Amino acid sequence: MCAPENPRHFWPILVAAALACIGAPVRAQEMEPRAYSPSPVGTTFLGLSWQRSSGGVTTDPTLPITNVDAEIDSAIVGVVRTFGLGGRSASIGFAVPYTRADVSGEVFEESRTAKRSGFADARLRLAVNLLGGPAMDRGQFARRVPGTTLGMSLVVAAPTGEYDNDKLVNLGTNRWAFKPELGLYQPLGPWSLEISAGAWFFGDNDAFFGNSQREQDPLTTMQAHIGYTFRPRLWIAGNATWYGGGRTTVDGIRKADRQEATRLGLTLSMPLTGDQSLKVAWSDGASTRIGSDFTTWTVAWQYAW
Repeated sequence: MCAPENPRHFWPILVAAALACIGAPVRAQEMEPRAYSPSPVGTTFLGLSWQRSSGGVTTDPTLPITNVDAEIDSAIVGVVRTFGLGGRSASIGFAVPYTRADVSGEVFEESRTAKRSGFADARLRLAVNLLGGPAMDRGQFARRVPGTTLGMSLVVAAPTGEYDNDKLVNLGTNRWAFKPELGLYQPLGPWSLEISAGAWFFGDNDAFFGNSQREQDPLTTMQAHIGYTFRPRLWIAGNATWYGGGRTTVDGIRKADRQEATRLGLTLSMPLTGDQSLKVAWSDGASTRIGSDFTTWTVAWQYAW
């Protein structure tokens, strides 16, 4: 079958490919060192962060779509509370992002652009230590000897973002998503090693661009972090993540959009005051099959009490 020669037939595909990174792929790209490092119970963390992702998007090479670029800014507010659960340390957190995205590209050498802004899907994370990391107050935590920690977490992405089924591109996904994960944290003197593995599982979007049904395969993720602590709350970490999968099906038709990418990054955390800290992070794509190949910068402020 010959491809249609009207650029308008392909522009929605271009924009959808670029803005897909606002959903599952951006979650897969996240690299968060010390996610499984224990904390004293009864502590609340308030965080405000700004994140910018910019770069290109690799699409199906059989499509007449080239030079796809996107710039995505997100402001995120989140809160985390630590507590004891069955004698183990645990935490629950909630985050809401506000996102702005600009996308440009060429379809049959005709330039196109699109802009979106609004709230994306909110997320809830529950984590608990399975090995090591017993529930301790601040005094006990300060006197502890750091050891191996094995934890598990569950992230839930709720369909709270802005969504209009008359539009192909939305900031919200109009579906639930769940990510179970296991993580191992190993301190080695001033050094630390952390590895984790999980997968995103997606519900169906039954109102995809009208009355279509969009399904998505699980998206597997793996992370590794090597950190060095100069003094309490002053540390740096090298990060790596791989993700693959997430092929979609629309009304029973399988799409050639399986994603696979590897990313590398650095994170620096610095204390500001006794209860405030600042974190700066950078990451970039090392390899991309299909999906976004972004450079991402993050600046986050945190207050703990």
